[in-house]
Amino acid sequence: MRGLTVVSAIISAIISGVARVATGVSNRIVAGIVTALAIGLAGLACSSTARHIPKPPAGSVGVSGEYALDFMTRAETFYGRLIRRRFNTLETFNDKGLRDHFRTPDAFFDYYADLAQTLAEANFERSRPESLLVEEFLFENRFRALVQVRFLGKDDRPLRPGRVGLVRLDRWERVEGRWWIQPGKL
Repeated sequence: MRGLTVVSAIISAIISGVARVATGVSNRIVAGIVTALAIGLAGLACSSTARHIPKPPAGSVGVSGEYALDFMTRAETFYGRLIRRRFNTLETFNDKGLRDHFRTPDAFFDYYADLAQTLAEANFERSRPESLLVEEFLFENRFRALVQVRFLGKDDRPLRPGRVGLVRLDRWERVEGRWWIQPGKL
């Protein structure tokens, strides 16, 4: 459903853009181009493999733009530090910038161990994600947010060139005016 809303917004933008560019081109050609683009985009949205974060039992809440920006800035800093880092090395394990996103050393140890093991099990070459995409986030309440992240990297299995991916759901909590990652089962 969300994908179709995005597709309809893109289609509207394409229609207005094509209409401006199409001066002197027959309406029939413009209609054909717009129809082809709409069908292609709708098919792309419907074939997406991304799953949405399940709605919490109590539902989700909307927050102010400033509040969301504060969260996204903190999350973006953390997830940006995970890209192109090997998770089976002491250099990454000892990164103070990563540790600063956890309230306690034990919380960091739990998260790091789980992520390193999951990357190894997903066959990431050198346990290193090459790219990362925050697919979705939602606020359960003003003090808790869920973030769905997709890690992508090279496949480490022999004779299997290609890419591997991993989708993870992280929980963040706001305590004493600051956002922290809370490791553990959701």
